[in-house]
This record gives sequence, structure tokens and C-alpha cells, in this order.
Amino acid sequence: MAVGRNAVLLGVGVAGVSYLSTKANRSKVKNIWFSAKDKTMSFLNRKCSELDPLIEKAGHPDPYDHEDNKMVDEGAMYGVHYYNNAKHG
Repeated sequence: MAVGRNAVLLGVGVAGVSYLSTKANRSKVKNIWFSAKDKTMSFLNRKCSELDPLIEKAGHPDPYDHEDNKMVDEGAMYGVHYYNNAKHG
């Protein structure tokens, strides 16, 4: 079992080395790698920038945003009502 796995790994290694032996193939692999890395980083940065306003609002709520404060107040009482109903109900 281990001999077969080692033979497969050796074959993959030899194929990779033979493919990367020419400069054109190395540059193709390098361009694909950097393109994938740039796309991944831009996707992650976009996700983080979308979350920043939410985190800012959660950390510093506006006292004059009455609808938001009403929602928070109702949500804060949900646990109390649930406990009271379970305990006494």
C-alpha cells in the first residue's frame, strides 16, 4: 500500500518538475498563482469592508436613532419574557 502511494507521489513530482522545466510553463504557473492570490485578497477585503459599518454601528449606537433603539429595547426584553414564561408560565 505504501509502495503504491510512494510511486504515485514520485510520478506526480517527476511530472511537475518536467512541466516546470521550461521557462514559459513556469511563467504560466506564476501568473495563475498571482491572479488567484489577487482575486482571493480582493474578495476578502471586500467582505471586510462590508462588515465595517455594521461593527461601527454595533459599537457606537446613535442615541437619536429611535427605531434602532426601540428594536434593541424589544430584543433586550425577549430573554426576560422567555424566562418569566418558562418559570411562571
